[in-house]
Amino acid sequence: MARNTTGTKIGLAAATIAAATTAYWFYLVDEVALPADRSLFVVLFLLAAVLGVLALVKRTSWLGAVPPLLAIVIGLFFPVTMSVSEQIVARDTVIEVGDTVPRFTSVDGSGDTFDSRVLNGHLVLIKFFRAHW
Repeated sequence: MARNTTGTKIGLAAATIAAATTAYWFYLVDEVALPADRSLFVVLFLLAAVLGVLALVKRTSWLGAVPPLLAIVIGLFFPVTMSVSEQIVARDTVIEVGDTVPRFTSVDGSGDTFDSRVLNGHLVLIKFFRAHW
């Protein structure tokens, strides 16, 4: 049993890094404050994945394999989604405070069609949620 403790400890460390980084990521998403440079997040997620693999190489018990497997999945999922869904804002189409809202139609929360023309003549605050994915 002693031979499994090193891998298990590394696996728990990997899972802790993955969980803490994920929790902080979603905190920043909720605050709409994701940094433009996400390199530190990528490094931490990949570190969790590498430690997860190392934990499995060092051997764990079958139950001790769960944290490193989760760390590997989380540690690879986020960097991949960051690389395939880069968000670039076209500066020529940015709407600034005080600008006239361009006409659009959409579906509201009730499933009814909404037309922005009904907003004409009213002060309106429109908030768009911007997550990374």
